[in-house]
Amino acid sequence: MAEREPTETINLDRYGSSPLPWSRARDSLAAPPYHQTFFLGTVGPDGRPHAAGVGALWSEGDLYVVSGPGTRKSRNLAANPACAISAAMTGIDLVFEGEATRVTDGPTLERLAALYRAQEWPAQVEGDAFTAPYSAPSAGPPPWHLYRFTVHTAFGVATEEPNGATQWRFGH
Repeated sequence: MAEREPTETINLDRYGSSPLPWSRARDSLAAPPYHQTFFLGTVGPDGRPHAAGVGALWSEGDLYVVSGPGTRKSRNLAANPACAISAAMTGIDLVFEGEATRVTDGPTLERLAALYRAQEWPAQVEGDAFTAPYSAPSAGPPPWHLYRFTVHTAFGVATEEPNGATQWRFGH
């Protein structure tokens, strides 16, 4: 699967800086250190927001997160897949808006498990979920579901030169 490129770039900088290229955001997601902290924001059935720190993995233009089915974030996503992910990366702060849907197909699960293992989390596919000797406490008990976060809109604010602030929109 080829990575998607933005269909629209909007310069949000009011100080005269040029729009940030999408490649700056994309490359920061793909580059080490892989152990950045991401925050997933969901909305419960009662409309209350919920945010939780998650480990996220960038692959082929999508972010992936894992979560146990009993966690509040997983229950929220089951009711409403619309969510947001944010992260402070090296040189750029990013916020993504989109949808997270559960991944259950074997080939994708195997591909992502291999990527997680390459980053030192010993994930194994068991049925339509992951197991491992451990995971983040916020993930809940195993098995862990894999969610693909499809980006609809992203925002980037540079924290290092060259400065700028940009919004990228993606067709879906």
